[in-house]
Amino acid sequence: MRQQRLLNPTLRDVPGDAEAVSHQLMLRAGLIRQLSSGIYSYLPTGLKALQHIQTIVREEMDRAGAQEMLMPALHPAELWKASGRWDVYGPELMRLQDRGGREFALGATHEEVITTLVKDEIHSYKKLPLTLYQIQTKYRDERRPRFGLLRGREFLMKDAYSFDRSASGLDVSYQAMYDAYVNIFTRCGLQFRAVEADSGAIGGTDTHEFMALADVGEDTIVHCPSCQYAANLEKAAGLITNKGTSSIDVPHAQPTKVHTPGVTSIKQLSQFLSIESQHIIKSVAVQADGTPVIVLLRGDLEINEIKLKHVLGVDEITMLTESEITALGSVAGFIGPIGLASVRVIADNSIQGLAGAVVGANEADYHLQHVDVQRDLGTLTYADIRNVGQGESCIHCGHELAFAKGIEVGHVFKLGTKYSEGLGASYTDENGLSEPMIMGCYGIGVSRVLAAVIEQHHDERGIIWPKTLAPYSIHLLTVQVKDETQMALSEEIYHALTRAGYSVLWDDREERPGVKFNDADLLGFPLRLTIGKKANERMVECKERRSDSAYELNVEQLLTHCQTFFN
Repeated sequence: MRQQRLLNPTLRDVPGDAEAVSHQLMLRAGLIRQLSSGIYSYLPTGLKALQHIQTIVREEMDRAGAQEMLMPALHPAELWKASGRWDVYGPELMRLQDRGGREFALGATHEEVITTLVKDEIHSYKKLPLTLYQIQTKYRDERRPRFGLLRGREFLMKDAYSFDRSASGLDVSYQAMYDAYVNIFTRCGLQFRAVEADSGAIGGTDTHEFMALADVGEDTIVHCPSCQYAANLEKAAGLITNKGTSSIDVPHAQPTKVHTPGVTSIKQLSQFLSIESQHIIKSVAVQADGTPVIVLLRGDLEINEIKLKHVLGVDEITMLTESEITALGSVAGFIGPIGLASVRVIADNSIQGLAGAVVGANEADYHLQHVDVQRDLGTLTYADIRNVGQGESCIHCGHELAFAKGIEVGHVFKLGTKYSEGLGASYTDENGLSEPMIMGCYGIGVSRVLAAVIEQHHDERGIIWPKTLAPYSIHLLTVQVKDETQMALSEEIYHALTRAGYSVLWDDREERPGVKFNDADLLGFPLRLTIGKKANERMVECKERRSDSAYELNVEQLLTHCQTFFN
């Protein structure tokens, strides 16, 4: 491709509304342009990179035995209502009506559609197992689209669905997809971790997220440097040890009221009593599907709402209002577990064994000190309902856990019979009995992978493409296009390389050399070939974008060199 004809509008300045590096570079390099908030057009160079990712995805999906198809993006509301997700999915589901008033949704995911299709077409055990996939645009009405392609309202996704006869069959299908994902992200050049995760609105049991490591990531990964344990913060568990007692503790002392005027936060209480927050028991009053619950945990830790929902078996957690707290016989900011009216109490494992602790006294401007959890709080229901904190240990090997930021680029779920039973997808076994199909679901954010790759592969000058994804493998630059010798040699090299199967972008623009070199670094293709003053000697300057290595070769050496470089 000749660059003077390419739609590739590069920008010198960083767009003011672009926070993430990938967003900045994709705009500056002319890969994408915004149409509306969270909605982007892919210009030719960006589309070529996106297509390379799709090719890798298709090759690995096909290798794993999955079959590609394509489903509609417009879904009848009755499908989502039959699965129970029309109301549960929330405002991210884009809803609309046709001219006849019939309700539809733009596809955010396709569990309902694929299950209905398979229900109508597959009836015998002889047709199972089956895995189907598609690469298609998805729509989600994100409250706050940000970071370019990392969180948009319209995005490209690969979603696959497996159908098996048994849980053991699902295990095999799940592992096949898991292995395919490892291959896909490795071939895309990503540094990633597969972490245990929560299934969220999709549902199901076992699930893993594939996280590309990046500082801009909105997810926190908790992992063990010593073993293979890794989970996102929503799911992560750790071991915590309560060491020592507070500085105000008196051995064997009974709970005693202490005046704490206007002290309503953990930080204020820690400063007022000159104690560490880990010696304070935080009492949080919540409404769990309409029922009041008091949650106890150590003052330096935070509640994990997803874990709490699972432990309580509820769908919604909200904070109690001041008037609702008063109705329980307490005061906002001074809630405590001792002397509280009859209400369900659940405690995080972090407070087990605490002695000399401080709790709210259920009275304005007062707390209780010298509290021994085992002695004074009676029999509590304990569970893991907190976010793992710094200094906690691995539940498998005891090594201190580490934290990192990540971008979710893939997610695999074991759905079980959640959708097949709800939508009637069953098969007839060898004995003529009807059984529900066992399902799995497997997604990759294809457009998000593109952004994640750039987040990991760039420098201060621009993008550094992995060879597998580069829109063009070779960037050919003619320094002076009015020089007939340089143009003739460039033309010869361009045709020779394209005939050999290499994708080449030839910068034949009438621009200053500095502009061309800056654009070449910004676009970041793996190998740059510059035709300049030594064209009459048939010498070419080669520069590798990743290593910055520069050297000269004779034209006759180029093809051999390219074969070595790209293999």
